[in-house]
Amino acid sequence: MTPEPTPDGPLTFSFLTLFPELLAPFASEAILGKARERGLVDVNLVNMRDYSQNKHLKVDDTPYGGGAGMVIRVDVAERAMASLPPADEVILFSPAGQPFTQAVAEELAGKAHLVFLCGRYEGFDARVEGLVTRELSIGDFVMMGGEAAAACVLEAVARLRPGVLGDADSHRADSFSSGLLDYPEYTRPLAWQSQEVPEVLRGGNHAAIAAWRREQALRRTLTRRPDLLASAPLTPQDSATLLTLGATPDDLTGWGAPPPPPPKKPNRKKKPIGTPSGT
Repeated sequence: MTPEPTPDGPLTFSFLTLFPELLAPFASEAILGKARERGLVDVNLVNMRDYSQNKHLKVDDTPYGGGAGMVIRVDVAERAMASLPPADEVILFSPAGQPFTQAVAEELAGKAHLVFLCGRYEGFDARVEGLVTRELSIGDFVMMGGEAAAACVLEAVARLRPGVLGDADSHRADSFSSGLLDYPEYTRPLAWQSQEVPEVLRGGNHAAIAAWRREQALRRTLTRRPDLLASAPLTPQDSATLLTLGATPDDLTGWGAPPPPPPKKPNRKKKPIGTPSGT
């Protein structure tokens, strides 16, 4: 389990963007808005046009060598970054970047100041790469700009800060936090369209509920995302459960899973001395 970060103050997110109005409402509503009001996180939206140094607020230009589209100037990005306090990480959204995962979110949640560069058009001048500490990608697809990716990262990271969520333990069993997909959840009504809440969840046996939830998480992961099992922290009992769910011994070996516990030997009671064998 990843230890909780112990920040001395709020985690500040600074976003360099040409369209701050896209991120402003996202960062002001619901849990994020409340976290900002309580001083747990801070969101700083920097309009790169303010650092264009020309009357038309132009931040881009045509690419050298020709080609379609416009490229955001490196000097504009550098001046916008220079207006900010020192950052723990300066992050560029890029298709060539490191995949953004829960593990990365947990790492970033322990920082104090994160700066994100949100591109538009054909992206940034390649020399911007020398100004950043990390490149991130949220998937193998193309969007019109980095603001939607920034919103994803903002929510994924901010929710991990102590105090942001109402229940401090609520994120620990989330999909990917445990290495597995999350188990299914149920609430009222008890029965809906011939589907009832599983009996085990209504019985109050916490040990049985925990075992059922673990089995369901393993079942979902095996069925829907078996690739996750290669990096999940599996126990010998998990291996035994996976075998009952249809996994093979070769699967367990491929995932690096520990061997299941040996079967329990039957408890044969010794017969008292002098007792006839046929009795």
